[in-house]
Parts: sequence; structure tokens; C-alpha cells
Amino acid sequence: MNFKDEFLGTWTLLKKELLRFWRVVFQTVAAPVITAVLYLLIFSHVLANHVKVYENVNYTAFLIPGLIMMSLLQNAFANSSSSLIQSKVMGNIVFILLTPITYLQFFLAFLIASIVRGIFVGTCIYLFALLFVDLPMLHPWIIFGFAIIGGGLLGTFGIIAGIWSHRFDQMAAFQNFVIMPLSFLSGVFYSIHSLPPFWQKLSQLNPFFYMIDGFRYGFFGQSDVAPLLSLSIVTAFFIVLAALTLAMLKSGYKLRG
Repeated sequence: MNFKDEFLGTWTLLKKELLRFWRVVFQTVAAPVITAVLYLLIFSHVLANHVKVYENVNYTAFLIPGLIMMSLLQNAFANSSSSLIQSKVMGNIVFILLTPITYLQFFLAFLIASIVRGIFVGTCIYLFALLFVDLPMLHPWIIFGFAIIGGGLLGTFGIIAGIWSHRFDQMAAFQNFVIMPLSFLSGVFYSIHSLPPFWQKLSQLNPFFYMIDGFRYGFFGQSDVAPLLSLSIVTAFFIVLAALTLAMLKSGYKLRG
């Protein structure tokens, strides 16, 4: 298979995945944007005078990058995981497996589609947030870098969850007992320095914390840990999950017979 054929196969599957979430844009984009805006309105009103965050940064501005990244991560996971479980339950996964594409092309198509959906949702939330507060972007490349690696990490985890799951309730367990708790305990709504020492240490075991903290640094130039450390940890998690995903795809685990 030459490069042109490889590119065409990857692009065809990627296009399918992009069109899949775009055709139900009210569910896949509008719903998470509305949810994030509601979080912003409620938490900024209730906690603005009670939670201490960075110096010279008001709570509403502090909250927005966390909500953007949380939504980005959740939607990147949802894109790849929901696509795979739907294909498996409906039985049309066989039509993808019968095509002459490699497991690496399969991985790249699902990965890129997840990143695109996550970043698109995050961008929409950012634009809505500008109606409420003027949000600086001191380091746009850091923002973009964490958005890419964060979306890639959760998109990869979504592929793993989609491969492993046989039913929708098994997929929901990943969302309810892994993604949601890690999201809410990652410093989206607070700085971990406002926590007691034990909970600070516990928060630092959460990979979502490093994605959100590094992403927030890109806006304010302030963070709870060094952004290079956050990037290193997140990249290490991505490499491990990507290697595991590629091994599962190569072996056909729970996909072929």
C-alpha cells in the first residue's frame, strides 16, 4: 500500500468520524457548551467571594480555562468511545474491519476526530465566556499544546474503553466512575493550594489536574505546578495509553471474533 492509499484510507475514516458527530451537533457540541456556561454562571456567582485563587486573577476568569479543558477532555473521550460502542452494538464495526486500512490508520482517524471535537467544543465555550469576562491568553502555544495532548490522551482512552466494552452500560461506567470524578477533582473549580496538604498530595495523583493546570498557565502565566512538569506527565500518560491502544488494535482484541 503506497502513501496515497494510506492517506486516502485514513482520511475516509476520519471524515466518517467527523461527520458522525457533526450531524448531531446539538447533542455533541451545543449540549456540552450549555452545560459549561451553566457551571460558569452558578459557580462564579456562589464561590467568587469564597475561593482564593491566583494573585490578580478573579475567580470567574480562573474558572473558565478549567471548564474549557474539562469539556474538551470529556468530549474527546465521548467521541471515540461512543463511536466504537455504537458500531459494536449495531454490528457495523465489521465494515470498518474489512477495509484495507492498518491498525495505525484506524488509531489515527479516531484520535484526530476526538481531538477535533474536543477543541471545537472548547473553542465554543471560550467564545461564549468572552461575553462574561475579558480573558487573557499570555501563552497561546501552551494553550494549544495542552489542548492537543489532552484531547489526544482522552481520545485514546476512549478507544480503549470502546474496545473493552460490549454494552452501553459498561461504557457508562467509564464515564460515571472514571472520567467524571477525575474531572471534578482536578482543580477545575479551585486551586489545589487552597486544599489541606493531604488533599493536595492526592490531587497530584490525578492526570486531569496536570492537563487543566498546564492549560490554565497558558492564560494567566500562573499555575500550581511547573507547566513543563505537567506537560511531561501528560505526555508520558499519552505514550503509555497509545502503546496499549495500538497493541489492542493490532491483536484485534474484542474486535475480531
